[in-house]
Amino acid sequence: MRIFVTGANGQLGQELVRCVTAAGHTAIGSTHESLDITNEQAVIATIGEAKPDVVIHAAAWTAVDACESDPNKAMLVNGTATAYIAAAAHAVGAHVVYISTDYVFDGTKTSPYVEADVPNPTSVYGESKLAGERALGATDAIVRIAWVSGYHGANMVKTILRLRNEPQLRFVNDQIGNPTFADDAAAMIVRLAVEKHPGIWHITNQGVASWFEFAREVLLAAGQDANKVLPIATSELQPPRPAKRPANSVLHNGSLLAAGIKPLPDYREALQRLVRRLLADEQE
Repeated sequence: MRIFVTGANGQLGQELVRCVTAAGHTAIGSTHESLDITNEQAVIATIGEAKPDVVIHAAAWTAVDACESDPNKAMLVNGTATAYIAAAAHAVGAHVVYISTDYVFDGTKTSPYVEADVPNPTSVYGESKLAGERALGATDAIVRIAWVSGYHGANMVKTILRLRNEPQLRFVNDQIGNPTFADDAAAMIVRLAVEKHPGIWHITNQGVASWFEFAREVLLAAGQDANKVLPIATSELQPPRPAKRPANSVLHNGSLLAAGIKPLPDYREALQRLVRRLLADEQE
């Protein structure tokens, strides 16, 4: 099977390409440098030439706060460009898997979000990703992920490890979610892509934490004193963040369960694996 991956040099994209290849399929990756996804003709030509069976659209502008100051760019990259990708894929008969986000929800629900919950984004980023969801066909797939960390790219695990020798760290305890790891998520996304499942899928590692609790777990995994992490409220962040964060980003993996597919393991397993790898790199 030929699988085209946009955003192939991103945190998730690199893992997607690895998983596609490991599963015995042909990965065709595009990056920001090789394909401007906001150029409709370039998208049509590139996907038309590649003739993939599936397109996994992972490319996005994910700078949540920057999106607030440039909503037109956010909508172009995350919304309009997704319509270009979907149309070009459909023109060659390819199935589309679109990577979306917990930010399509407002975070006010008191229980985990299920796939059928009505989106209500409260940020430009969330609005633009929802526009992307709405650009897809009925037989395509939407995969919502959240709180992603991984070996590649910048992420919260790397930030916490970089700060681990500070005497004190402060993280918010009024935002909760499912910390999710790019390698685990990519393996599941590729499985869904190969099997061409349609519909909406929430894919996260299991286990719920606040950012405060997650920071403690990262330090524990690194053999550090977790008590140096102190809880603060989002309202105490200085400077305040331009984009509103969902207070509740917990995503229930109901579609996986309904399909008889075992969800991803507890996030602590993946965290231990990632921290070991990152710390080993420091020793080289």
